[in-house]
Amino acid sequence: MAITFSIILLIVALLIIVLLARHYFWRGRLRSVNNKHVVVTGGSSGIGKCVAIAAARYGAHVTIIARDVLKLEAARHEIVHACKNKDIQKVEYLSLDIGKNYEAVEEALSDLERTMGPIYMLVNCAGTAICGKIEDTTVADLKKMIDINFMGSYYCTKAVVQRMKASQEGIIVLTSSQAALLGIYGYSAYCSTKFALRGLAESISMELAPYNISVTLSLPPDTDTPGFAIEELSKPLETKLISETGGLVSPEVVANKLFKDALAGKFFSTVGMEGFVLTVLCCGMSPFSSIIELIIQSTLIGLFRLVSACYLVHFRRIIQNCMKTRDNNKKSE
Repeated sequence: MAITFSIILLIVALLIIVLLARHYFWRGRLRSVNNKHVVVTGGSSGIGKCVAIAAARYGAHVTIIARDVLKLEAARHEIVHACKNKDIQKVEYLSLDIGKNYEAVEEALSDLERTMGPIYMLVNCAGTAICGKIEDTTVADLKKMIDINFMGSYYCTKAVVQRMKASQEGIIVLTSSQAALLGIYGYSAYCSTKFALRGLAESISMELAPYNISVTLSLPPDTDTPGFAIEELSKPLETKLISETGGLVSPEVVANKLFKDALAGKFFSTVGMEGFVLTVLCCGMSPFSSIIELIIQSTLIGLFRLVSACYLVHFRRIIQNCMKTRDNNKKSE
């Protein structure tokens, strides 16, 4: 009896390994962006610039959007050099504050389509992070993150969906964060804006699926970008120690995974084991891209909940130790 049970467990384990391998290393047929228009917000640096470079390598016409003209010009130069066919592909930039005024965003993107062609793929990468406990976060900083992280993505997406629906094709990417799947000490405002993007992605995925428009939610871990360097300046000690458990990845890795997952029509795009574990844990009523993905999530969710409990206990210990250290320092003063 024990031998039979062991054989069953081995078969189940092998099946899960095979399904995982198929899920991660076989994407099926990717959509083509060759000679199509790809727009990337936050495209002057970091993940956004790397996505724009990837799109250029795949033969797309590329427009990057950000506010700083000097950074945009420098990024455009890099993207042009990455083009698959420099004689045919067009690369432009647009200086725009995407989170300030919807009418301005709609007008700018409409004008852009008249000069660069219909937008086939919109990649929302613009974002910022300002850390701090809820009582230490100013209303101005909260509003800034809402405007850039959420409203900017909402406005740009709203401005392009009607024309995408009319053409019966398109891809929309929302770049969120692993912080869209769990609350983290010192990220009360930031997590709120990233959780909102997940709700937006799930809703529009349901709305746009009948029109052959796919939605991908990118959930990168800490990524080595200029924005991350600024974020580090405002992180409480507890947040830094919790974040260190996940490591740091390059923007090229995140961008290439995001781009290929979007072309494959996947809803979640993650990097590394932690991202995979979190999407399984938090899949809930999120769209699934294949039966294989559904089976993997259904099989592993219970086990991963136990793993997550260990992480939560570890995080609590970090917070308690930091509190004790501060208390001891106050007593010694």
